[in-house]
Amino acid sequence: MRKICVVVGSRANYSSIKSAMRAIDNHPDLTLQVVATSSALLDRYGQVVDLVESDGFNIDDRVYMLMEGETPLTMAKSTGIGTIELASTFDRLKPDIVVTIGDRFETMATTIATTYMNIALAHTMGGEVTGTIDESIRHAITKFAHIHFPACKDAVERIIKLGELPESIHNVGCPRLDLVADIIDNLDDVDMSPITTEGVGDSIDISNPFIILSQHPVTTEYGAGEQQILNSLRAIKDTGLPAIVLWPNGDAGSEDIARGMRKFREHEDIGNFHYFKNLPIDVYIKLMKNTACLVGNSSSGIRDAAFIGTPSVNLGTRQNMRERGLNVIDVDNDQNAIHTAIQQQIKNGPYPSEGIYGDGHAGKRIADVLATCKWEIQKTITY
Repeated sequence: MRKICVVVGSRANYSSIKSAMRAIDNHPDLTLQVVATSSALLDRYGQVVDLVESDGFNIDDRVYMLMEGETPLTMAKSTGIGTIELASTFDRLKPDIVVTIGDRFETMATTIATTYMNIALAHTMGGEVTGTIDESIRHAITKFAHIHFPACKDAVERIIKLGELPESIHNVGCPRLDLVADIIDNLDDVDMSPITTEGVGDSIDISNPFIILSQHPVTTEYGAGEQQILNSLRAIKDTGLPAIVLWPNGDAGSEDIARGMRKFREHEDIGNFHYFKNLPIDVYIKLMKNTACLVGNSSSGIRDAAFIGTPSVNLGTRQNMRERGLNVIDVDNDQNAIHTAIQQQIKNGPYPSEGIYGDGHAGKRIADVLATCKWEIQKTITY
């Protein structure tokens, strides 16, 4: 019985691996271990660990690693703390394979601790290209990982070019789209009460047109976040439509984004914005299905939105060069450009669904591979 340890570090982390966790937990040849860390443990980011537990998963360990400040310095130190603490966790749990997700600093901490301890590392969503420090982290993890679970064909080809063995690469799709597909098929069952019972700001009537804003700091543009979020909020305000605004993640520059949001709410909000720390994924996906436009720099505007057909305005450099569908308009962090793109997307309306990042069955494929795959701790590279 193989022990598979999944490290969950954020709300995006969790939604991007939840279906695989279910499949691992239900697989007769696998035992699931769950470690919660980083912003997943903190109330100001929505205490995602509570959601993990309410979904029926047992938390085998909680690793506190996130230093206050959200600066490049604290992000580097948090990575170091995470490496130290996760090493102790893995020494106690003794997993056969550790699964790490994507490209964040807690993912790098997981990677270093795992591979230095001669534990097999499985990496999801490698091989993609974007902006920010995430780009470098993602490719670095690819070179550490023994088992690769890319989400699209473009990523598979890039991992091969990085010298990884083709037999170690499994194009399974993005596990997050498993949840999206299931939610889309059962929209009438989604409890939308959090829209009225959680967050702060004026209530939003989602039966009428509204906008979603999901914007995170760009770590390589540290210090610019406050003005960037203000440009977005003002552009949305100029449309006259109400908006649902989501809190940023815990990367360096998060406080700049949050400060801009607070200033806007106190001095410029005309009364039709509502702000949320976190939303259940089924609520978020139903909102995406119904929104007039998704604005921001979250990967959900690229991945989820292509699958759903949501009109998306992608801002700045954070998602640079990531494979995208026809539903995306890319613009700089300029208020007028953002406003023009939003109006264009509202006029266009919903797009046809595109399955660039999967077909809704990634989780089961991941579990099946983890149950049967072979690896050598000493990697062999082909060039």
